[in-house]
Amino acid sequence: MRDAEPATRTPARRRGPAPPLFLTAPSVVVSLIALLPIGYLLIRTAEAGLARVVDILVRERTVELIARSLLLVVLVTSLSVAIGVGLAFLATRTDVPGRRTIAALAALPLAIPSYVAAFAWISAVPQLAGLPGAVLVLTLCCYPYVYLPVLAALRRADPGVEEVARSLGRSPWQTFREVTLRQVRPAAAAGGLLVALYTLSDFGAVSILRYDVFTRVIYTAYRSSFERSTAAVLSLLLVALTVAISIGESRVRRRDVARVGAGTARAAVPVRLGRGRLPLAGASAVVIGLALAFPVASLAYWFATGLSAGLDVAHLGESIVATAWLSLLGAIACTLGAVPVGILAARHRGRFTTVVEQVTYAGHALPGIVVALALVFLGVRVVPWAYQEAPLLVLAYVVLFLPTAVGSVRSSVAQSSVRGEEVARSLGSRPGEVLRRVTLPLAAPGIGAGAALVLLTCMKELPATLLLRPTGTDTLATSLWTETGVGAYGAAAPYGLALVVLAVLPTIWLMRLSDPDRGTSR
Repeated sequence: MRDAEPATRTPARRRGPAPPLFLTAPSVVVSLIALLPIGYLLIRTAEAGLARVVDILVRERTVELIARSLLLVVLVTSLSVAIGVGLAFLATRTDVPGRRTIAALAALPLAIPSYVAAFAWISAVPQLAGLPGAVLVLTLCCYPYVYLPVLAALRRADPGVEEVARSLGRSPWQTFREVTLRQVRPAAAAGGLLVALYTLSDFGAVSILRYDVFTRVIYTAYRSSFERSTAAVLSLLLVALTVAISIGESRVRRRDVARVGAGTARAAVPVRLGRGRLPLAGASAVVIGLALAFPVASLAYWFATGLSAGLDVAHLGESIVATAWLSLLGAIACTLGAVPVGILAARHRGRFTTVVEQVTYAGHALPGIVVALALVFLGVRVVPWAYQEAPLLVLAYVVLFLPTAVGSVRSSVAQSSVRGEEVARSLGSRPGEVLRRVTLPLAAPGIGAGAALVLLTCMKELPATLLLRPTGTDTLATSLWTETGVGAYGAAAPYGLALVVLAVLPTIWLMRLSDPDRGTSR
């Protein structure tokens, strides 16, 4: 097995030609857009003065927030990776009963907003308030970020390497640990990064579950006009944590495994689980039930309870249309910005590319409220015509969710062979032609998956949408939050159910994109 390693790593380490201007120029523009909130935070921090900044950083409360936030990130990310990789492996490589059903349902918890899931759990089990509830809710909401890319990686991977390992006497567990995990490590690392960043930036779930982390404390500080410098300093500290996490993920990715050989991967021979078939099927059903069935059942209960008070059908319809339209605009803008950055990160590694890629992650860990206030500052001072109009909200979506699309594009390009591009260049094709005729078609599944993930995330985004949505416009998320805030759970339920149903559509799209062999015989 060791003899094959140099060959599999060659594509990832090979230096290609210098990155073309049509990739570097838009990538720089995108990275500057991602830095807009950081500029706002630096201005606010400078206004506080050095002494005030130092005082905030050395507070015992700040150290406690770092520890609580990192603890939550480590627990949620670890559990999400374990669950995501485990479910993907069961669905693609084993004879577990109902594996096709598991494969179809395991991704659907993406359609459940974290604040909806938090409300469902805290209303049923009040004792879950605090760290246990936050870990449970965020893990159940986030594991699909790992499951989907790992599922796609396993379906694309050639199972011959695993079969060779088993023929050499490796047990199924040894083969899984030494071969399969190495094949899916890049996808799992990319998914784990998204989980970590999502956990750092989540506001709704931790607020409902009353677990103090950076986002909740920053929001509280921003609500007080006298504590905005504290919020700015804590937000910059949050950015530093984001950069540290993204650097760690990039180091894990240095040993990316590229597929050897050409052609379409054949179906894997299922690993026989024996007596473990039913227990593992039951464990999968429990995870899916807790992540999907329980929140939906809770919404259905409140919906039935609130029907007696009547349903504002007109407002519900307007909220659905606004949610779909604004989310679609956000997905298109994020995808257009992510394509050049993702291709640079996969094909032109270097210091410049590393800096550009990591800069795009800066805004993702910021709370939506911080990004929104930064763009309010921009709108009022620079572009007043865009204030409380769709363009400014779409810009917020780009800052918040660009890494989601960049990670998908980068992973898809990195897993495709570079030989086709080299052949095209050797035949005289210009860089632009190679991009249009070779690179983009090969990366199309990843680009589509990134667009679907952004569309889904924009539908569920709450704080930035609350502050930046066009005047007189309500989305499903803002309508649900408004009703929940006044305790009208029955009135909030229709918006929650509609949001879940609407979010299922891009989730199904993601499932279709994660199966490159769909429609072919297996």
